[in-house]
Amino acid sequence: MTSQPTLAKEGGTTGSAGDSQPSDGLKAGLKNRHLSMIAIGGVIGAGLFVGSGSGIAAAGPAILLSYALVGTMVVFVMRMLGEMAAARPSSGSFSAYADQALGRWAGFTIGWLYWFFWVVVLAVEATAGAVILESWIPAVPQWAWALIVMVVLTATNLASVSSYGEFEFWFAGIKVVAIAAFVVVGFLAVFGVLPGSDNPGAGFAHLTDTGGFFPMGAGAILTGVLMVVFSFMGSEIVTLAAGESENPQKAVTKATNSVIWRIAVFYLGSIFVVLTLLPWNDKSIVDKGSYVAALDSIGIPHAGQVMNVIVLTAVLSCLNSGLYTASRMAFSLGRRGDAPKAFARTNARGVPTAAILASVVFGFVAVFFNYWRPDDVFAFLLNSSGAVALFVWLVICVTQLRMRGIILRETPEKLVVRMWLFPYLTWATIAMIVFVLGYMVYDGGSAREQVVLSLLVAALVLVIALVKDRFAKATREEIGH
Repeated sequence: MTSQPTLAKEGGTTGSAGDSQPSDGLKAGLKNRHLSMIAIGGVIGAGLFVGSGSGIAAAGPAILLSYALVGTMVVFVMRMLGEMAAARPSSGSFSAYADQALGRWAGFTIGWLYWFFWVVVLAVEATAGAVILESWIPAVPQWAWALIVMVVLTATNLASVSSYGEFEFWFAGIKVVAIAAFVVVGFLAVFGVLPGSDNPGAGFAHLTDTGGFFPMGAGAILTGVLMVVFSFMGSEIVTLAAGESENPQKAVTKATNSVIWRIAVFYLGSIFVVLTLLPWNDKSIVDKGSYVAALDSIGIPHAGQVMNVIVLTAVLSCLNSGLYTASRMAFSLGRRGDAPKAFARTNARGVPTAAILASVVFGFVAVFFNYWRPDDVFAFLLNSSGAVALFVWLVICVTQLRMRGIILRETPEKLVVRMWLFPYLTWATIAMIVFVLGYMVYDGGSAREQVVLSLLVAALVLVIALVKDRFAKATREEIGH
């Protein structure tokens, strides 16, 4: 590749399993180990460490069923996405597939909503990281830490895709090792066989000894679903990253096939350990955080600081992946003519510089609003992107219904990953997602506000997409005449 910027052409990756160079200007800089760790770490967000305590307090031990329900939904959605991504690896992933299967309006709308979601996440995660870092080094103000974190990870993403992959490999690796160690040590303490443990080793008694398994009633399962659903966002990142890997089809197939055990171990396994080490209504679960409280009950010294290091790693990982994901979605939108053409240009290292800078600039603006107007402007940004995860999953389901036929007609040999019980499970997943959205509206409060504001933003983006399409059609007809 020359040193001049490259404008990516329509068509995306070649889609061949053995391609080492995508045809869209991006470079295949992600190794198999990078993709494997991105796939594993993608389901472990900072929300799991920080937000699980609130879910436990709201539903008690029944929160396990909430995690299981959402986890099942994510497994189905990832299977559908894996089917499409293995057949047609693309930096735009589900947005590009929606474009092909449902129409330009669908790809435009969901692509921009997804970009919006992740640039808001950049501000949230940068602030969360800054809070931890300021607690360690108070001489540096919180806003400065947020700025430092954003600048460092922007530089990493601008360097090369392999730099992103290497950082994410280690960030995700720390998360994975930490959760795995927590589960193993926790289970030993649960059965009273951990040397030197302060925990009485009550076995599974805590699951039912404080008001039963459903202390807040069976309906609390749905309340728990609303509280945990967004901690699963990020599972789909591997399908975007696969377009810059040495063997996209193999990477996507492997990630899709392993999503079940990843959710079972990291989510259900770790929450199960917390609930068996402590009674669900123990105040320390909310005050300290579920994982810190569990570690304290075992008697591990400096549990709070240990967990702060792990949470910071999860925050940096989410920030790193968020910037990567937002920039690649912007790149794909640019390549399809749904964003400025500059977004589709790559430099000599195969990096979409303009797409990265545009994403991070919005992230910086959001960070600024988080400090300047947190109660109105930033709250609006946060709530208006709150239900986007469910919109994305819904679009993936509907797209897969159409894409299966397209793939079978055009490249049936590439249908190496298949959705189970198609189309029945696809329709069942659509019903589950619609039900969750409906329950968010029924539940009221912040959940309703998130759905309503997210729908308003989605409607605005959709109107822009339809106007853009109509204008483009009129222009083509004028040229034709």
